[in-house]
Amino acid sequence: MKKSQSLPASIIATLRQRRSRPRTAAPGVGERPAGTLVASYNVHKCVGVDGKFDPARVAAVIREIAPDIIALQEADKRFGARHGLLDLARLKDETGLVPVPIESANEAAHGWHGNVVLFRQGLVRDVHQVALPGLEPRGALVVDIDLEGGAELRIVAAHLGLLRRSRSQQARMLIDIMKARDERPTLLLGDLNEWRLGDRSALKELGPAFGALPMPVPSFPSGLPLLALDRIIPNRPDIVSDVMVHDTPLARIASDHLPIKAFFDPSITGLAIAKPSPPKAAALPMTTLPLPVLPVANDVAPDRAEDRPLPIPAPAEGQSRERRNSELVRKAGARLKRAVKRTLQRSERPQR
Repeated sequence: MKKSQSLPASIIATLRQRRSRPRTAAPGVGERPAGTLVASYNVHKCVGVDGKFDPARVAAVIREIAPDIIALQEADKRFGARHGLLDLARLKDETGLVPVPIESANEAAHGWHGNVVLFRQGLVRDVHQVALPGLEPRGALVVDIDLEGGAELRIVAAHLGLLRRSRSQQARMLIDIMKARDERPTLLLGDLNEWRLGDRSALKELGPAFGALPMPVPSFPSGLPLLALDRIIPNRPDIVSDVMVHDTPLARIASDHLPIKAFFDPSITGLAIAKPSPPKAAALPMTTLPLPVLPVANDVAPDRAEDRPLPIPAPAEGQSRERRNSELVRKAGARLKRAVKRTLQRSERPQR
C-alpha cells in the first residue's frame, strides 16, 4: 500500500517537474497497454484558459486520450435550459464513443447535472441518476456495464461541491449507494473538488467502501497543475493501473482541468478478494432509468434530507436562503483561487 502524499509535498513535486512537462500529445491507441482505458475530464463548459468557448478543442483532447470509457463534468450549461455543449454525433463518428442513456425532462442536455458517461464497447445494464445533497445542484451517475469479454464494471461518475461540508455529505451518500447495490468492481470517477489530503480530506468518508485511496495526481489548474481535484478511485486493490494525468499542450488550454486516466484490467477482477456483501440499506433518493437490456424497478424512494440535515447558518433577516447559498458557494470558489495564487507566488520567490 502506497503512503499517502501530503499536499505540500505534492505541490513541491509538481513545481520541480514543471519544466519536464511533455511538449507533444500522448501515445496513440496502438501504443497503449492492454486493458480498458477509463478517464475523467472536467471540460469547464468547453471554455478554455484563454477564455474562448471551443467545443471542438475539447473533442480533440478526448480524441488524444482515446478512452474506452470517459466521465465528463460540466458538459452542459449550468443555468437556463442546460443545453449540452458538445457535438455528440460528431464525437461518435470520430471516436466511437456514445453517451450512456439517461432519463431527463430536458432533451437539450447531454447528461445529469452536467455529468456524462461515454463508452465505446460493452452493454449498459443499469443506470441510476442520483441527486446529491448540498447547497449547489450536484449529481452522480451510477452505471453498470458489461465489458467486451464479459467482465462487469460499475462506474460512479460524480462532481462534488465546492463546500467541504457538502462534499462530506455527498461522499456519505455515495457510500450508501455502494451498500444498497450488489458488490462488483467499481470505479469512482470525477471532479471531487477536494484539494486536501489525509485526515483533513472529505474523501476519507469513502474509506468504508473504497479502502485506501490511490496516490493523488495533480490536475488543476491545467496551466500548472498543483491540486488533485480529479480522481479515479477503485473499490478493489490492483484492478486499475496508476492514475496518470493527460498533460498535452492542447489539454493545457482546452479547459482549466487536465484529464486523468487509468487502465482497468478485467482479468484481475476474478482474482481480487471480494468484500463481503453488506446488508441491504434503505432505498435511496434517486431517479432510476430502466433499460431494455435489464428491467429494473422504477421506484423513487422518499426524501432522506431529514436524516442528515445540512448545518448551514440561518440567513440574515431579509436575506433569502438562495442568496445565502450562492454567497457561500462564491466564497468557497474564491478561497480556492486564493490558495492557488498564494502557492504560485511562493514558488516564484528566490530560494535562500
